[in-house]
Amino acid sequence: MKIFKKFTFEAAHKLPFVPLSHKCSNLHGHSFKVRVCVQGPVNELGWVMDFADLKKECDPCIEKLDHAYLNEIPGLENPTSENIAIWIWKNIEKKLRGLSSVEVQETCNSGCIYQGK
Repeated sequence: MKIFKKFTFEAAHKLPFVPLSHKCSNLHGHSFKVRVCVQGPVNELGWVMDFADLKKECDPCIEKLDHAYLNEIPGLENPTSENIAIWIWKNIEKKLRGLSSVEVQETCNSGCIYQGK
């Protein structure tokens, strides 16, 4: 069984490795959406994990990103959606047994899903 919790954060970034003619080379912002999925058996309480516990473990990570200039966060010098998903995974994987995916959506139509190595 898989469960998920959704989070949002507002942040600015620019992509340093794209050509200067690319619009993402300029500083800009997004209303990012994140979905964290955990997988495991349904326990005696009838759930995989308490949603409150899932939120508690993810909130500190999301708070570091909210209203930040992502390029200044160690590990996010090139803050693509893909790198943001990997960064979130690395920051929560030890806290969340059964972590199965981290999804980052930067626009209504664009995002990525990271499922670990």
